[in-house]
Amino acid sequence: MLNENVKKILDTSMWDLATCADGEPNVVPVAFKMVTEDGKMAVGDVFMETTLNNLKANEGKIAISVYDAQSLEGYQVKGTAVYLTEGEIVDTFKGMVEKMFNGAATAKGALLITPEKVIVTTTGAENKKVL
Repeated sequence: MLNENVKKILDTSMWDLATCADGEPNVVPVAFKMVTEDGKMAVGDVFMETTLNNLKANEGKIAISVYDAQSLEGYQVKGTAVYLTEGEIVDTFKGMVEKMFNGAATAKGALLITPEKVIVTTTGAENKKVL
């Protein structure tokens, strides 16, 4: 689902997560993120409240926008997220957050996102192409 170009942009750029509930959209930038070896996407939960409430109300539906600011290559990934409170992924994010905030904050959990559709957002002939 996530080809090498998409993975490269996901690895090197900030992600914007979009969720919605009761007709009220919500979008947040995330820095604690990674692509797993099995092609899923993971996001550390440090300050997520509205995002988690929206996911509960909307059967885990989520969209991620990511792009390279220099080349303007970009993608939208739509999928379903589940919330993890323990395990290797959560431990990884706890370590990342505690290191960045010198122990003043930690990750409470993590979203594990299964991509279901990848859409090109790069301008040009490929725009809106579903990969």
